[in-house]
Formats: sequence, C-alpha cells, structure tokens
Amino acid sequence: MKNYIKIKNKITSFNKKIEVSGDKSISIRCVLLASQAVGKSKIYNLLESEDVINALKSVEKFGIKYKKIKNYHEINGLGINGFDNSKNVKLNAGNSGTLARLILGLLVKSEKTVKIIGDKSLSKRDFSRVTEPLKKFGTNIKSKKNSLPVEILGTDFLRPINYFETRGSAQCKSAIMLAALNTPGTTIIKAKKSRNHTELLLKYLKLPIKIKSNKDFDFIEVTGLKQFNAFNYVVPGDISSSAFFIVLTALSKNSKIRIKNININKSRTGIITILKKMNCKISLKNKKIYKGEETSDIVVESSKNIKGFSCPSYLNSAAIDEFLVIFLIAARAKGVSSFKNLGELNKKESPRLDIAISFLENIGVKVERKRDNIKIFGNPNLELNKNIHIKNYFKDHRVFMMSCIAAFSFIEGGEVIIEDKDSINTSFPSFLKTLKKLGAKIS
Repeated sequence: MKNYIKIKNKITSFNKKIEVSGDKSISIRCVLLASQAVGKSKIYNLLESEDVINALKSVEKFGIKYKKIKNYHEINGLGINGFDNSKNVKLNAGNSGTLARLILGLLVKSEKTVKIIGDKSLSKRDFSRVTEPLKKFGTNIKSKKNSLPVEILGTDFLRPINYFETRGSAQCKSAIMLAALNTPGTTIIKAKKSRNHTELLLKYLKLPIKIKSNKDFDFIEVTGLKQFNAFNYVVPGDISSSAFFIVLTALSKNSKIRIKNININKSRTGIITILKKMNCKISLKNKKIYKGEETSDIVVESSKNIKGFSCPSYLNSAAIDEFLVIFLIAARAKGVSSFKNLGELNKKESPRLDIAISFLENIGVKVERKRDNIKIFGNPNLELNKNIHIKNYFKDHRVFMMSCIAAFSFIEGGEVIIEDKDSINTSFPSFLKTLKKLGAKIS
C-alpha cells in the first residue's frame, strides 16, 4: 500500500464547520492520571492516535485495565502506588516524548526495572531534562548519552525535592509533579512558564497542589500520597491539529471555517496571537471554562493584506508546535517576518527549524538564518508552479501536514508528492479525511 499522496489542485472556496481530534497532551495526561485514581474513570473524546494508544498499552502492563465503551474509554485505576511492579517490564513509547517522559514520574517507586524504548526519532531526543530531577527523588535511572532506551528502578525511600526548572519544559515539570504524587512530603518546583495542563488536572482532581506565579515563573508545591477517586473527563479539541486548518483558511480565497470546542489554554494559543498580529481574521466564539481549561470555537476567514511580524521570543513556548504553519503565513505576508531563539524546534520529533528553512527555500521563499534566528521575506503573490517531491526523512507528522497545507495553499500548475502519510497516525489520524470534507482532492 502506497505511503504517499499527490496534490495537483488548490481547494476551492469553502464555508464549513469541523471538529478535530481530542487534545493529545491532555489525552495522555488523562490516561496516566486515571491509572493513579481509585476506580473506573471515563474519558470521552480521547484521541485515538498511536501516541495515546501507546499510553494505554503502557499502563496496561502494570495491571491497569481499560476498554472502549461506545464513545468513551473506561480506565480502571488502582490508586497512588497501585501499579503492579512485580516483574521487569519494557514499554514502547513509539514517537511520544510526552508519554516516555511523564510515565517515568509514575515509576519512581517501581520494585523492578522498567525499560522505556521508542522509535528512531524519539531515541535521538534528550531525556536528561527529566532523568536528572527524577534521580533526586532517590531513583536509579540509567541511559546512554541521555537518550532512549532509559531504565528506571524505583525505591521505597523516596524523598521530596526542591527543583528549579529553567528550560520551560512542561514535560519536565509534569514528570516531577507525577513523581511527587507518589512521594511522601511536599515537592517544590520553580518552573519557567510552560503548558499547565497537568496543574489544571491536579487542581480539578482536588489533589494537594499550590501554585503561585509571576511574569516568568510558576512556583508549585505538590504533597504526595493522597489517594483520589476516578473521574469523568471530556477531552477538548487540539489546537495543534486546528492550526493546519486555521492557516489553510487564512491563505484560501473566499473561505470561512468554524472549528468547534478547541482547547485555548493560554499556554497553547501563541498561533492565534501571532496570526492576529499578522492581520489574519480570527475570532473566538462560545468561550467556556471546562474543569479549569478554557475552550472555544475558533472562527477563521480568508485573510487579505497579511503583513510581516517580528515575533517576540516570549511567544515561542505557546506556539512551539505550530511554527511550521506560522512560517507559511509569513511566506505569503507583505514584508519581512522575524523569529528568534527557535533552537527548541530542532529538539522535536525532527530538526524542524532546519526542515522548515529548507522547505521554504524549495518553494521559492527567501530565508535568512543566523543561528536559531530567522527572517522570512514574504511574497503576497507566492505560487507553487513546479513539481515538488517531499521526502519526509524523519517521518514527522507535523512536517507531512504542513507540506499538505502549503500545497493546497500555493499550488498553481505543479504537482506535489508528499511521502510518509502514515506519520499522521501519531497525532491526527483523521487529518486527510478532514481535508477532504473541505473539498481537497488527494490521490
């Protein structure tokens, strides 16, 4: 079966309402926390992607039973320190850094060695950001060159820690908080601002967490060993998945889209802030607060007179997964757009900054780079009128989806072949199906 697609034509104008898959970050956290709850949790709209399925399979190896019933997943948790750690276990996190890093926090008391492996891409990523603080709890963690495979052997003599997280890594912060749940005493974290889904879930579950914040840092205290009951949760739509359709609509003629019930947590909405600054027509409708998370419908219209923008680096963490498509807006803008301190992009599933620059230059966009800073020289008349073959060497799901959006936005006479369509199974299996609802012709 072929693992590529061909695109020859733009999508003609559309006016649609769509839904996208459940938020991946929240889905994985719900699985892990449901495994620690007492009783049967019901998670609705759980993202059924490879990353989340691997999370379910991972907790299953510790005696956690789960099943899908109609429109929800039931997860039978065994409580804090309830994992069955009676034998050595190997977990395959696939492509998911979130799963591989966060589950380490739940294994700090494991009586047997647990080995975590991942795919080729994940195995190249840095794990010191979580292994170093977790070692301070008293656990024994081994890895070569701070990457997968990682082996962890827990201890009965866990001790709370005081840790200063300087990277702005939500995965590091979350792994520490999950470890703290299984540790006597109070763990204290000073953390550079990053996604706060874990904190909001812990607060919703009425776990002993205290949070104070200033402009740059969050000060978090988590007291461990408090059992909590199973819970019901409806996972909102993923803004990272929505981003592709936000950008497609802004770049298409005479089009409008309403993307329903999307998580708009302020730590995730950098793309909305940035695109509004660039003159894109985006509005938020039907805003609600759901168990601490803010949700909304996102309405986008075709956007004329897109302008360049100098993006302040403080917005980077809130848009880190969306920069690939933000760069497409910059490519069509009038004027120059600049982006700074994007080194973290090269630490994702693939070296995304390097790939983005190469891609933009390949479709005729001028880009200047100085270390981790880039300038994109926009062209409001940008068209893709040549044949291009995009080989997704790293099998990065976001590179594949970005390439699709670029083709449907800019193509004008050429043909685009994009390889590794199966990569979308990591985060957004229904991506191509959703494109077809908007009129996309894919062969």
